[in-house]
Amino acid sequence: MFVQNRVMRLFTLVVCAAAGLAGAGTAVAGQIEVRQQIQVAAPAPGEPPGMFGPNRPLKTGTGRIRGRVTSIENGSAVRRAQVRISGPDIGSKAAMTDQDGRYEFRDLPAGRFSLSVSKSGYVPMQYGQNRPFEPGKPIELAEGQALDKANVSLPRGSVLSGRVVDEFGEPVADAVVMAMRMQYINGRRRMVNAGRSNQTNDLGQFRLYGLPPGEYYVSATLQTMDLAMGDMMGSGGPVGSSPPSGYAPTYFPSTPSPADAQRVTVETGQELGSIDIGLAPVKLAKISGTVMGSDGKPLAGATVMLMPNMHDTMFFMPGGTSRTSRDGQFTLSNVVPGDYSLQVRAMGGAMMFTDMGGTMAFAMNSSGPPPPSSARQEPEFASVGVTVAGEDVSGLVVVTSHGAKATGRIVFEGDTKPENIASMRIAAPQADPDGGPVPGIGNSSVKEDGTFQIDGLIGIRVLRVMMPIKGWQLKSVRVNGMDVTDSGVDFKPGEDVGGIEMELTRKTTAISGTVSDDRGQALKDYTVVVFPDDPQKWALPMNRWMASARPDQDGQFKFNNLPPGGYYAIAVDYIASGEWNDPDWLERMRPKATRFSLDASGTKTLDLKLEK
Repeated sequence: MFVQNRVMRLFTLVVCAAAGLAGAGTAVAGQIEVRQQIQVAAPAPGEPPGMFGPNRPLKTGTGRIRGRVTSIENGSAVRRAQVRISGPDIGSKAAMTDQDGRYEFRDLPAGRFSLSVSKSGYVPMQYGQNRPFEPGKPIELAEGQALDKANVSLPRGSVLSGRVVDEFGEPVADAVVMAMRMQYINGRRRMVNAGRSNQTNDLGQFRLYGLPPGEYYVSATLQTMDLAMGDMMGSGGPVGSSPPSGYAPTYFPSTPSPADAQRVTVETGQELGSIDIGLAPVKLAKISGTVMGSDGKPLAGATVMLMPNMHDTMFFMPGGTSRTSRDGQFTLSNVVPGDYSLQVRAMGGAMMFTDMGGTMAFAMNSSGPPPPSSARQEPEFASVGVTVAGEDVSGLVVVTSHGAKATGRIVFEGDTKPENIASMRIAAPQADPDGGPVPGIGNSSVKEDGTFQIDGLIGIRVLRVMMPIKGWQLKSVRVNGMDVTDSGVDFKPGEDVGGIEMELTRKTTAISGTVSDDRGQALKDYTVVVFPDDPQKWALPMNRWMASARPDQDGQFKFNNLPPGGYYAIAVDYIASGEWNDPDWLERMRPKATRFSLDASGTKTLDLKLEK
């Protein structure tokens, strides 16, 4: 998305991660998925993420992985493909294939790794991945072990192309076009970005390339950035004319309703054209009001941002941005109809939105009218729901607060404490995605004595450990003795929450096993899904009770750090990543699944039959 430099200085949009909370712990088509702990790399199931704090050194060893990257079409070498390996002890490392398509990683420590390959024009693939949207297989190395045939074949990417026009049939330039697919998130089916987007050219043409074969929905959105962000300089002063109508986000074939969107299907390497979209014209509205600080005085220089609620689709693009004037007034122009969350943050600096395991960072400087010398030094937040139906919304009075402060400590079961406690971080991601992202930083470092503090929290948040110390897992989160591990905490502005205890335990759990066919022959290509025997846990936010796993290079599957309790396990030939979060699918699979119990500090070995 290209924005003029003068606008970029005012508004820098950084998408850190978009999540589908599926739990496989794998990155597919550009989307980062999350399981058990908040993970930002793509480690093997149950392992800590491949990221490091200042006190956590990278490990080396004597292991080696070699392989070759080829084209599925004709077996020819894919030159200069990027190969990336990640693991809990090495972070993320990259290599490039040579003229014969070969690559190598040396000096690897013993451990569990994931490996992915990407090349322009091809579908990104992981080692062991055979189908679209399927997680790859982990690679497990012993000290000194060499794996010399970690080969990956890349299929040619599919292409969706077409034109975007207005209601007069004229081409629309600079419209953002996305390929989207359905995925279950927190028990609800939503459209999510499939990892590809494109802007239309001066003829209204777009081309989405490198897509895996499958079913997609195509959306087009026209963000008139100059108009939407011109108010960043503050309210008041001269006023320019604005068109009475604009365009809602529109889905192929030219409908503003996600429910009426038409799926398009592409095969491997197929180019499907004529995906033409006529943008749906809608009446634009204006939102205006005043922002008051917690001291009852108008708040100057505050950032006001309009974020769409995400009931059916995962759109992260803001619906408008403004800054308050010296008397606290703001105006958001050219707003299309919809349900929004009006977000306010006082003072410049970074505004972080944590949404379902993904983080969006909206970084803003202090441009615009300078706040008075008596401006508040602590950030203040506000979040107000606004519904726009084509008519102006005026007279809003938004009162900010410092948000809630969460204070607590990490406690360790037993008498032993690990080293490098300060390498851990605590995160407080949003639990309910339906209301749109909620302002607040939502993460904190941990001090050597185990205490932590998170400022500026609003809304229901679950507390999780990022970068947990190896050999430890989260046992529970308690607030004044009440277990809130899965339910989360409702943080209300100005109401601090103390007495938080996050207990870690060395009683880690492990599940491993093999899968065979109906003739008793061991299989090396399958997916195992583990889910709780209590259906009420199937749609929990940041669900730590569910996971999927693919076998390693020897055909073994593993799960680590699931909470003790009752479970089902089922092995299937194929299921797209995240689809097993569908409660209906889980209900259908339950009669066929193997039931078992997992005790604290328990291990379980399962020999499963492949279900068809």
